[in-house]
Parts: sequence; structure tokens; C-alpha cells
Amino acid sequence: MKAGELFRKTLPFCFAKLLLGGATVLISVLLLVILLAIGSLFGDGGFGIALLIWIAASGTVRYLIMHYFGYLVKAGHVAVLAEAAVTGVVPANQVAYGKDMVKSRFATANIYFVVDKLVSGAVKQIQRGIEKLGSALEFIPGMQQIAQLAKFFVELSLGYVDECCLGYTFYKREQGAFQSACDGVVIYAQNIKHLLKNAAMTMVKVILLVIVAMLLVFVPLGLLFKVMGWNVVIAFLLACFLTWVLKFAFLDSCILCNTMISYMQVAPTTQITFDLYNKLCGLSRSFKELWNKGKTETPQPAYAAASSMGGASIPSPQPMQNAANAMQSKFCTQCGKQNAANSKFCNSCGAPLQ
Repeated sequence: MKAGELFRKTLPFCFAKLLLGGATVLISVLLLVILLAIGSLFGDGGFGIALLIWIAASGTVRYLIMHYFGYLVKAGHVAVLAEAAVTGVVPANQVAYGKDMVKSRFATANIYFVVDKLVSGAVKQIQRGIEKLGSALEFIPGMQQIAQLAKFFVELSLGYVDECCLGYTFYKREQGAFQSACDGVVIYAQNIKHLLKNAAMTMVKVILLVIVAMLLVFVPLGLLFKVMGWNVVIAFLLACFLTWVLKFAFLDSCILCNTMISYMQVAPTTQITFDLYNKLCGLSRSFKELWNKGKTETPQPAYAAASSMGGASIPSPQPMQNAANAMQSKFCTQCGKQNAANSKFCNSCGAPLQ
């Protein structure tokens, strides 16, 4: 399935994001009217203070709404995208499917927030570590400016890459959420060149579209405010809010679809090596914490057994398949855990395999 088709088929999540963004703007506008009315009682000085209070209050409202409801809607969208990117089929009742998947994988919103924070921190710390390795080229004339520009696009794209790592937790349902998220970050690290190249190219298009959207919103709004004799600064701030809503609902979803397709093309076939886990633990404190939580995690029935997924259940492996896998596996002599036949190190304790 191509990214454009995936975007069109998951538009219900885009409209859900649009409603959340619209609610944020509506509350911000109401706050603006109230605060300006109060500020007008104190003259020009009161107007300026009211505007500053409004900026702070609007930021707080946006954070509260997006941090909880926005994150959960985004998580449901990621779950559906991960499923569709691998199977080529979007679940019939995708909103219910996404909601049930988030509940089954993370049980509570707090667990999702913890995993999301650790994955995001790990991705950024790993990227900074890689940037340090490339600093030896800074002596080349003009290279520093090119590197800074590349870093700008890469940092913008990382927010979408860490969501793909979280998407892997929905794909790898037979193990715990922290374990799967940890594997997802390792897959990103092993395929970093391919993934960031795709994400950075898409980011260039998105930046251009955001600029165009900003102009389309601000020009008519600014002209209206000027005709009415109102402050054009307020028109600009409102245009920023409206552009952010459009970006959050549609542009972010579009680039997420593109990045998820790119990620899921390599994730199922990537062979994870245990030594890379140790290297990333030394490179990122967030990854080390994620890895430690994953090692102590025992997959619960909600992770691997039957769970209501929009009317369907997650199929459990058949006994014949389990027996075949066991014959082709290696068992650790220290902890007894089962590993893939081509593994050199135990995925549980790290001991060398015979």
C-alpha cells in the first residue's frame, strides 16, 4: 500500500485530530476575547498585559489537550498505520480497532506516555551520538553550514521516526510493550540511513506546504482585521493557530503515513543483533532505561492472548507452528530462553549461544 492511499483510508483519524485542534483554537479565541475585554479597561498597558497572559494561557490549553487526548488519538492512528503498512488492509472499524489496540498493548495511558517519552528520548540521543561521530568533517569549508542545515531537517523528522518505533509495538504483539519498543529503536538504528533520508525529504515538502498554508490563512485574515481596524498582530497569532491545526490534522498525518510505510518495509526483515543493544545503552540513557524495563517485563495475556480488536481477536500461534519453531531454535544454557536459530547471543541475558 502506498503512503497516499494509506493517508486517504485513515482520514477518520485526521478528522479526529482536526476536532481536537479546532477545540483548542475555540478555547483560545474565547480566552482572547475575555482577556482583551478585561485589558481594555486599563488602557494600552492593560491590552499588552492581556495579550501576554493569553499567549501563556493558550499554550497551557494546547499542552493539556494535546498531551492527553491528542497523544491517544495519535497512538490509535499509529496502531492502524502499522497494521495496514504490513498487511495492506485497513481495519473496517479503524477507530475502534486503534482504541482497542492501545488499551491492549499499554493497559493505561500512563504506560503509553512513559514508553513514548523513553522512545523519543532514545531516538534523539542516538541521533546526537551519530552527529558527534561525523564532526570530524567540520574542517572542510562550508561543511559546517551544510551539516547544520541537514541537522535541522533531521531533527524535524525524528518526531515521526519515534512514532514508527512505537508502531512496532503494535506489530510485535507477542512480547511486552517495553520490549517491542526497544526492538523498534534498534531497527531504527540499524536502518538509520534509509529512514532518515526518506523522512528528511518528506520534511522539505511539509515545510513548504506549511508556509503556503500560513500565507493562505494569514492574508485574508490580516486584510479583514485591517479593514475592521483591529490589531494585525492578533490576526497573525490566530493564523499561526489555524495553520498549526491544519498541520496537526493533515500534514503531520501525511508525513507519518510516508514514514511508517518506509519503516515497516524494513522492520519485519531486519535481523536484530544483541551487541547493538549494549552499544545503544552506552549511547542513550533513555534507551538503557527502556531496555532495563523490557528485561524485567513479562508479557501479559492482554499483550499476546485474545483481545477484542474491533470485533476480531489476535490469533495465538498454533501448536504445530510452535513445535516447528522450537526445532529450529537455540536455547540458552544459562537462562534457558528460546532464541532464533541464527542468533549468536541470548536475547534475554546476552550470553553467547553454542
